[in-house]
Order: sequence, then structure tokens, then C-alpha cells
Amino acid sequence: MSLRRGSPLDGLRVTDAAWMRRALFHAGRAIGNTSPNPMVGAVVVSSDGLVVGEGRHHRAGEPHAEVHALDEAGAAARGATLYVTLEPCCHTGRTGPCTRRILDAGVVRVVAAMPDPNRLVSGRGFEQLRAHGVSVDIGLGRQQAERLNRGFLSVQSRGRPFVMLKAATSLDGCIAAAVGRRTNLTSTEANRRTHLLRASVDAIGVGSGTILVDDPLLTVRECHRVSRLARVVFDRRLRTPPHARLLSTVDHGPVIILTGETAATAAPARVRALEEAGAEVVPTPGDLRASLTLLVARGILTLLVEGGGALHDAFWAMGLVDEVHLVVAPVVLGSAGVPLMGGRPFPRAALDLTLVEPRGPDTWIEADVYRAR
Repeated sequence: MSLRRGSPLDGLRVTDAAWMRRALFHAGRAIGNTSPNPMVGAVVVSSDGLVVGEGRHHRAGEPHAEVHALDEAGAAARGATLYVTLEPCCHTGRTGPCTRRILDAGVVRVVAAMPDPNRLVSGRGFEQLRAHGVSVDIGLGRQQAERLNRGFLSVQSRGRPFVMLKAATSLDGCIAAAVGRRTNLTSTEANRRTHLLRASVDAIGVGSGTILVDDPLLTVRECHRVSRLARVVFDRRLRTPPHARLLSTVDHGPVIILTGETAATAAPARVRALEEAGAEVVPTPGDLRASLTLLVARGILTLLVEGGGALHDAFWAMGLVDEVHLVVAPVVLGSAGVPLMGGRPFPRAALDLTLVEPRGPDTWIEADVYRAR
């Protein structure tokens, strides 16, 4: 990494970049497990350049990354530098303030990737450290740290989860061979990648049409996930049947059915049957944006919207998609095929391509979405 002279990072030692990369690595090891908290990694380096402690935040309610790293360092933390991917907290929540722990350990310098946007911290952690003589540098590795915690940042700034749209299409841009027909498009290799993606988010979202046509399980398979995965059904008309296969998987995580208030009031027996099958039925008076706010209250920071076409179209039309995952299979479905999002194209100016790679015979494409929200 090169440091521009006169930048906020000017004067940092070149090795700082290596230590921050190590802290970011530890933060990333907790993907999918820390919500509603952010992912954070920390590394303690002694004055003679030795790593004496490192750690990550494992899950909400447990010690923060700084505490794990400082506990491992012990007395060797005195006079050391702490590299951390997020501003240390300075308030008491489920755990005590990390700033107090840093000061007590005798750390003389803190290098942090980014400030904490949480209003309870938001620069106060840095101020407290500086007020007690600790040197603080901010910004090294910020882009990577922000990308790791896009869900946390989305909730803090917009009050809604970070939304990923994922779809599989044919070469002619169709998601199914015909309306109401279950169509398997993707290969085993692409399906494995889908399960890895599921393992990285807090919740999967589908529409009621997907439940009726595909009857999916929506679980994580072929890879490990520590925390429970929420499944969200956007079902305005309350069409989800109590015998849906999804409801046989509540031991994997909650099943949340977001429905209209009118539909819930008109069908109390259906609501009871769904609840007895293990679902949480949540009437919502508003649109998709209001529904996403309800998910935040349930600790969901990231949502993977897997289908179907009508739900994809609704999310895109309302400007609620932050990232696109598109799997293109080498088949043509023809004129009877159901087009992705009703044929609505993704505006090229709205997409920043980040990945194109083969997955077996399929092509996996990822892009960030940039537009007014």
C-alpha cells in the first residue's frame, strides 16, 4: 500500500497496512454471525513489531474484538499498538466500554479503519482515547471495513437492511420456462455458491409465489453456519400454506411471514394454522420499505432476496436493491419463458460490476447498485 504525502494517513509505518489486513481477516471470519452487531477484528502489536494478541467479535452479547485481543496479549499490551477495524465503543451496552479496557491495558496507539456510525459512539471513542494520551489514526482499510459491514451501515444510515437481489436466468433473460412452472436452471457448482451466499446473510426473502410454485426449504446446505438463518416470506395476500416445506425447517431459524393487515384480519384461521406450524405472522400496514423496518427490529442487517420475479421487480422499482447476484445458465427458454423482473432492464449506469466468474457451466455475475435511495 502506498501512502500519499499530506493525506490523513501520512506518517504511518508501512507495516500498519499489513497489521490492518490481519485485523480485517479476523473480522471477516465472523460473517453471518454477529448481527445486529458489526463484524470487527483486532490485532495487538508490541513496540518491537510482534503480534501479541488478536481476536474478533464472535456474536452479539459476547466480548468485542478488542477485548479478545487484549486478553490474549496480557501484560504485553502495555506500550503496544492496537489495530481495529471499527472505532472502539465508549458506552456500556451488553458489554462494557472497550475504550476503558484499552486504557487499562496501557495501549499507546490505536489504528482504526473507520468511525462507528452508531450515535452512542460516533467519534466519542476516539475522543476519549486521545483525551487520555493515546495516539489515534483513522482510515487505514476503511473501504474494506465498510464493505464487511454494509448491513450495519445500512441500518444506521437508512434504517433498513442491506438488500441483495439474487436470480438465475437463461441466456435469453428468463427465470422460468413458463408461468407457474418450476424450472431448475443452475448447476451443482452454482448451487454451492448460492449456499455460501446464504451462509453470509441474516435472512433470505421470497414472495408467496415462490413458496407456491417451488416449495423451497431455504436452508444453508453443504457449508457451515453458526447462527440461525431467518427466512422471510413477503405474502401480502397470506397465500402461504401451513404445510409448506419451509415450515418444517424452523429449527434452522425463524420463518417470518409479512402479510397485509386486511389479509390477516380476514383469515384468522390461516394465521393460527401458520403460527401453529411455527411461523411468525406479522401484519404490516405499509409497503416494502416499512416491512424492511420491521426486519431491523428482529436483528436482520442483511437480506438476500431470492425470488420470484414479481418480488424482484418490486424491490428494484422502489430503489431497495443494493447489490445484484445474477447466475446465467447456458440455456434458452424461448418465447414462453418468464423474463427477469417482467423484462425490466437493469440500467447500466446503476450497476458497478464487481465479479464475473464461471461456476461450472454457468456464469456468476455480481454488481453493486448506485442510485438515489
